[in-house]
Amino acid sequence: MDDFFKIRENDSSYKTEVIAGITTFLATMYIIVINPSIISKTGMSFSGVLTTTVLVSAFSSIMMGIYANNPIVLAPGMGLSTFFTYSVVMGMGVKWETALGAVFWSGVIFLILSVFNIRTAIVKAIPKQIRYAIAAGIGLYITMIGFINAGFIVSNPSTIICMGDLNPITLTFLAGLMITAILIVKQVKAALIFGIIITTILSIPIGRLYGDASAVNDGVAKLVTWKGLVSAPDFSLLFSLDLLGSIRLAIIPVVFAFLFTDMFDSLSTFIGVAEAAQLTDETGEPRNIKRSLIVDSFATLIAGLVGSSSGTSYIESATGIEEGGRTGLTALIAGLLFLPFIFLSPLLSIIPDIATAPALVLVGTFMMKPVAKINWTQFDDSIPAFLGMILIPLTYSITQGIIWGFLSWTIIKLIIGKKEQVTPMLLVIDVFAILALII
Repeated sequence: MDDFFKIRENDSSYKTEVIAGITTFLATMYIIVINPSIISKTGMSFSGVLTTTVLVSAFSSIMMGIYANNPIVLAPGMGLSTFFTYSVVMGMGVKWETALGAVFWSGVIFLILSVFNIRTAIVKAIPKQIRYAIAAGIGLYITMIGFINAGFIVSNPSTIICMGDLNPITLTFLAGLMITAILIVKQVKAALIFGIIITTILSIPIGRLYGDASAVNDGVAKLVTWKGLVSAPDFSLLFSLDLLGSIRLAIIPVVFAFLFTDMFDSLSTFIGVAEAAQLTDETGEPRNIKRSLIVDSFATLIAGLVGSSSGTSYIESATGIEEGGRTGLTALIAGLLFLPFIFLSPLLSIIPDIATAPALVLVGTFMMKPVAKINWTQFDDSIPAFLGMILIPLTYSITQGIIWGFLSWTIIKLIIGKKEQVTPMLLVIDVFAILALII
């Protein structure tokens, strides 16, 4: 196994990889419940989407571990699920069966682009300064998600966002955050896992002894509730896509909408995680990039076949990487942990959002490391990098950040006469970026 995953070569160990896999799963498992809660609004079966979410997450992550040997977990993207539901099905009136077909065909195109190294060429065309910015921007984005999940940051009509009230929920989150931070500072192995467990335990009294979580917990006062142990899997959505209907002329724009959205989301996440964790090869490019992108393509293709939104690389993979995960064994362990939840999904309800929120906030700290590599005194480098970094959390979209980073880099470099820093492939990316904005 060591020869296959190159564990010692990557300065890791079996124990570290297993802990990293568990950590990544705990940070990512929310998608098992969140994805069906979003997509079921299209009329698809909640239980069916839950089953397909587990299947996509498990098999694509296992494939990433075995085929690409990278510690990156894949699952249906939450942003992509929102796009699938609200923009395509509900907004454009496309039947969900047809939308699944569009997801499938976008995966096929992705696969072709990956096999023929076109996606690899796209990655290599992204300027280093923008890569560093994407990594840091994703870190800020993850931190923002953590604070919002804990109710520590809330919307405000006057200031857009502000700090939430100090109540039993936010105080429990802060306690979990401080405990987890201390464990990390003390270099305790599996610090993020212990932080999640401790915060879950601290959450048990909320709604029982004090406080009321109904405002952030779907009307349920108790934050930690037992909803059973076993539920039967629902395979009714498998192969329910409309393959022929999804290649009609009127649906072609939908296919390309999925293609553009998925491409920028997955590329930026993959690059950001690779840069932050230094998962790069001797040339400075993301490690095993072609195989990783092929797996990412299959995740989308498989999602369309079994009945889910596009699969993509997950930013929460950074939690396991921070625990020391450096090989595909991390992704393999995380993928295997998804499988039992075809039957055991009610168990996930035990862990509330505020229990994983401290881990997400602290991962943002880890992912800020590449900021030091940005050439801040060279403004034609730093301004596009800054825009790409800051717009990711401010627009709540990785895609928007990377698009404006690309476009501003190209415009500035061309106008000041540094045409050699704008490659033909970068111009192609810019065209895709503009089409993504239009669509």
